[in-house]
Amino acid sequence: MKLLIINPGSTSTKVSLFEDEESVFEKSLFHDADVLLKFSHVNLQLDFRYGVILDMLKEENVAPESIDAFVGRGGSACTQPGGITKIDQKLYDDTVAAVGGSEHPAKLGVMLAWRFATEYNKPAFTLNPTNVDEYCDYARLTGIKGVYRVSHSHVLNQKAVAEYHAKSLGKRYEDMNFIVAHIDGGITVSAHDHGRMIDGNMGADGEGAFTPTRIGSVPVLALLDYIEAHGVDEVRLRCSRAGGFVDLFGTANADTIHDLVDKGDRKAELVWNTMIYQICKMIGEMSAVLCGKVDGILLTGGLMRFDDIYEGINRRCGFIAPISVYPGEMEQEALAMPALEVLRGQREPLTYSGKNVWDGFEGIDL
Repeated sequence: MKLLIINPGSTSTKVSLFEDEESVFEKSLFHDADVLLKFSHVNLQLDFRYGVILDMLKEENVAPESIDAFVGRGGSACTQPGGITKIDQKLYDDTVAAVGGSEHPAKLGVMLAWRFATEYNKPAFTLNPTNVDEYCDYARLTGIKGVYRVSHSHVLNQKAVAEYHAKSLGKRYEDMNFIVAHIDGGITVSAHDHGRMIDGNMGADGEGAFTPTRIGSVPVLALLDYIEAHGVDEVRLRCSRAGGFVDLFGTANADTIHDLVDKGDRKAELVWNTMIYQICKMIGEMSAVLCGKVDGILLTGGLMRFDDIYEGINRRCGFIAPISVYPGEMEQEALAMPALEVLRGQREPLTYSGKNVWDGFEGIDL
């Protein structure tokens, strides 16, 4: 069985081809801000990223029609339970419309997989999209009636890393408590309580640490002043694609910024170390969510190739729990293996319901 794994991120398009359990190739193309900001909306990147994937396949001499299934990272639809889900027209339409409220580039994984699937009459799947909802009720409520926090996070990689780490200890993910931080173009930190991701920051919605592409948390009144001066659409863009390093330096390329740090550039040092400081604050919050009962802090994502991020987090958060680093992601294999089980008849995929997992506090008018 051949499976094409499609994983769009805020700064890259990653593609893998699996033949059964074996990874035949994995390729990743970085897209700097000046490329992606040419598209006024995430959806408009579809043709561009589709072309990138076709070029990758051509370079590897792989005919798209020879592929048995297409698997894409997902998000932006109604909230979903964890697990592998078959992509259908309803899931595609809700993803395009971003009915879940988040315009994270991960949504393009579902859109691209569905485009390939319909073009070549093959099945398509997604696994643990950014909108998987396992939150506890305390994580949902805000001080504004009818406004709730929802789950928008790097669920796919966070759960894959947590499961791998638990297994490396000879234990089950469902028996442990972890804080998992995905640190890359977007940054999310979440609390995992016995196999459920019960809280975390809404990374593409203006919450948490600022990142190479996102503004992170900004005081509300200061943000309102900014909106009055610059407009809502500009702030929406900065929440997900044009904030953080892009706004402060004009590039999302972390290597460029870190080179400046290494050269002693004071602005770069301040920005870089503030990002680390803010990540530490997020980890501290999640430790409180878990009542201090934390079996491990797991750091993953592309930026964990920089040792000083681990050093900064260890200095401030090492007292909470042992820290383990998993640079990059485990997303490609995590996407491939459940889909392979479905193709072999060993697992039944979920069907997208078109309804949110959570629809209010039962019996309470909030």
